[in-house]
Amino acid sequence: MSSADLVADTVTKRFADHLAVDALSFSVQRGSFFSILGPSGCGKTTLLRMIAGFIVPDGGDIVIGGKNMRDVAPNRRPVNMVFQQLALFPMMSVGENVAFGLARRGVARAERLRRSHAMLERVGLHGSAGKRIDELSGGQRQRVAIARSLVLEPTLLLLDEPLGALDLKLREHMKIELKQLQAAFGTTFVYITHDQSEALVLSDRVGVMSHGRFEQLGTPQDLYYRPQTPFVAGFVGANNRIVGRASAVSGGMVEITTADGWVIHARGQGSIAVGDAVEGFARPEIASLGRHARELPGGQPSHSGQVQSLLFDGANSAVLLEETRTRREFRIALPQTGQFSDLKSQEAVHFSFDPERAVCFPARAGAAGQDG
Repeated sequence: MSSADLVADTVTKRFADHLAVDALSFSVQRGSFFSILGPSGCGKTTLLRMIAGFIVPDGGDIVIGGKNMRDVAPNRRPVNMVFQQLALFPMMSVGENVAFGLARRGVARAERLRRSHAMLERVGLHGSAGKRIDELSGGQRQRVAIARSLVLEPTLLLLDEPLGALDLKLREHMKIELKQLQAAFGTTFVYITHDQSEALVLSDRVGVMSHGRFEQLGTPQDLYYRPQTPFVAGFVGANNRIVGRASAVSGGMVEITTADGWVIHARGQGSIAVGDAVEGFARPEIASLGRHARELPGGQPSHSGQVQSLLFDGANSAVLLEETRTRREFRIALPQTGQFSDLKSQEAVHFSFDPERAVCFPARAGAAGQDG
């Protein structure tokens, strides 16, 4: 018996000349939190709506709970969906909202009241059944919408950017609540977002989507520390991108030389030969910073620069530097020791990147000369 609650097999959808989903295949394990991460227009919402049954695929199969969903109407699928606009009924009480689906299924009134009250207690809203929707906070409304879906015991809960309309602090809080709710219920969640932080924090596995296909599918740690494509390296987390040519290749390490002669070393990914156009990526946290070159780790090429901006954000603070000779800009994370809390704009500094933690790929078509 399969342990996957969702299997997509070469699912394809085209709108006129636009290929929205391109022969996509993947599976989602039972009881896991799976996120589909990608920019606007990448096909993630089309994919989610095909899973829900609102859009019919042009090709391929979608299997939910071991059953093929071909020709199965949305209301017949073991799936519920939570949208960014929660679509709660303002004329109904909280308890009536949660029990709405049960009423549609013909569940007796006493039983649906019992189940809706029990569900509200499980999502932390004990005693709220009689309240109006407009008496609740944004986070409480999110929990009502999730309770309304989970009370129907779906195989899959589909979430379409449900935190997008919340303010930043509430969104951060709800990320933790969502993760805890999913773990407590053990229901399989399929979540779409363009927010990499949401995907990394919430998910057991993430599919990074671009142009209708997954660029990479793996754990949040895989995507962040072991990106397999330039798109993933650039899209997931902050990165300094360096475009140039491979001036030397040895033992899996590549020396990248830019058009203006700047040099960095990185681990090579894929087939790279001397002279090839390449894209390098160095995350802000793999950099070392010093007021003097002697303060930097030995064995790493050092560079001089000038502070342009300080980006204070507590433990996530960083500095924007301009390299002295080429005037190219780099973002470098500041250590949490507070050692550089007194840095001033225009101050001269030295920096280097750990080559073992930087990564280099063969350049994508059209990437040469587009440093960023």
